[in-house]
Amino acid sequence: MAQILAPSTQWQMKITKSSHKASPITSNMWGSLLLRHDKKGAPASSAKFRALTIKSESGVVNRIEKLLNMDVTPYIDKIIAEYIWVGGTGIDVRSKSRTITRPVDHPSELPKWNYDGSSTGQAPGEDSEVILYPQAIFRDPFRGGNNILVICDSYTPAGEPIPTNKRHRAAEIFSNPKVVAEVPWYGIEQEYTLLQTNVKWPLGWPVGAYPGPQGPYYCSAGADKSFGRDISDAHYKACLYAGINISGTNGEVMPGQWEYQVGPSVGIEAGDHIWCSRYILERITEQAGVVLSLDPKPIEGDWNGAGCHTNFSTKSMREDGGYDVIKKAILNLSLRHQEHISAYGEGNERRLTGKHETANINTFSWGVANRGCSIRVGRDTEKNGKGYLEDRRPASNMDPYIVTSLLAETTLLWEPTLEAEALAVQKLALKV
Repeated sequence: MAQILAPSTQWQMKITKSSHKASPITSNMWGSLLLRHDKKGAPASSAKFRALTIKSESGVVNRIEKLLNMDVTPYIDKIIAEYIWVGGTGIDVRSKSRTITRPVDHPSELPKWNYDGSSTGQAPGEDSEVILYPQAIFRDPFRGGNNILVICDSYTPAGEPIPTNKRHRAAEIFSNPKVVAEVPWYGIEQEYTLLQTNVKWPLGWPVGAYPGPQGPYYCSAGADKSFGRDISDAHYKACLYAGINISGTNGEVMPGQWEYQVGPSVGIEAGDHIWCSRYILERITEQAGVVLSLDPKPIEGDWNGAGCHTNFSTKSMREDGGYDVIKKAILNLSLRHQEHISAYGEGNERRLTGKHETANINTFSWGVANRGCSIRVGRDTEKNGKGYLEDRRPASNMDPYIVTSLLAETTLLWEPTLEAEALAVQKLALKV
């Protein structure tokens, strides 16, 4: 992100009573996403969703599409809530649906639920029940109406967070009075790669071969340079509809790779919004027949990897004299470099090589306007003497609950020894 602006004051997405007037994703949008099958005999309908799993020359598909797009809001008060949680790998998103008797405005109005943790790698078969706690709600861009997406975290029946529940610890850090007082803002740049379904090769690339070298693809236009724009645009609009604080999108350096930005968001909200945006992206690529990859280095060689750069600031950083606060934060980050790296995404060592706009994974560095550093400070921040920093180390598959809370903990709650601080000041040439 080029700049962190004032965040939304909403900590939890509320669903208004009038939300049924909004429409889910439009027919033109979905139509442009779908793989171009033979359309002979296809119904000339304006359905918003397409039945992709059935091929028929009869009216069967048409009738299914009508059911998929049926607006039941005028007839019943019930809604569909899609409960979403993080699976056993720590990066996969799972979900299932349930009927709620009436529209809701807050997660506290929703019931807890459960799932089979033995099927997600999160519980043994002999004691497989895992409990879902609703934590944030968003409008459902797929079903429309008053239907909702529900971000949940996972607990044992005794109420203990399971190991893959990183939200619980993040919520503890963000509720600390010192952290609350500093109102931490985050702007997260989520990069991702689109792959062809059967060959797992980037979208737009010749199968088993390579396109021309990097250079013409970043923020480009044209059929020979931009691959997957419809998916990016559909995701952008779906996130806006859902109430996600998405702030922009662009084509990336490697062809078939894209980025979107979420934020500025306050505290735990940043993680909730990123996870919901990832779920929506998974659903859209599913509709489009394209595979989503969050691998930090999907193609080896002279190709950019995929990161999740995290822009961060506190109240003190944003006020006069904030540049000194930023430098103190950088000092703390340098002293906990290995701890951060170990939590910043699996396979990140394949991306952080010191090439392709990255710093070397083993060396901490910072600089003004330097994209080859661990921490980048913008020119405007240096000029104004206040602003934010950009942590360029997180991988595209990082857990946003871990990264955001660790940044807050290291810069606001953790204090280094005087000896370590003195050595770091000298090493980094920081004058704090």
